[in-house]
Amino acid sequence: QVQLVESGGGLVQFGGSLRLSCVVSGRTFSNRVVGWFRQAPGKEREFVAAIRWSGGSTNYADSVKGRFTISRDNAKNTVYLQMNSLKPEDTAVYYCAADWRLAGISVEVYDYEYWGQGTQVTVSS
Repeated sequence: QVQLVESGGGLVQFGGSLRLSCVVSGRTFSNRVVGWFRQAPGKEREFVAAIRWSGGSTNYADSVKGRFTISRDNAKNTVYLQMNSLKPEDTAVYYCAADWRLAGISVEVYDYEYWGQGTQVTVSS
């Protein structure tokens, strides 16, 4: 059994920053990939960023490159998403996801088996 628990969402003004956290517990393997996705009202869930635990390689959506940074803390089994220069279009529910079967860092929702409950991020203009 795997549990993913997100935290750190909230309301922030245009240009502000937030840091999301995702604690991964339960069955874990070093080759896991942990990603962040987001879903705005009326839209499909979309990839934001992901990191391979072993080696630390990362992948970002074009819309967040240069503004968001994904990182991990091995000792705390936690993945972070530092979000800077936030825009109203970043408003969404942000989900943490993980999988142990991926050869690469997938951007597809269907490739991730485990999901957290989500945390709301709202950016006011």
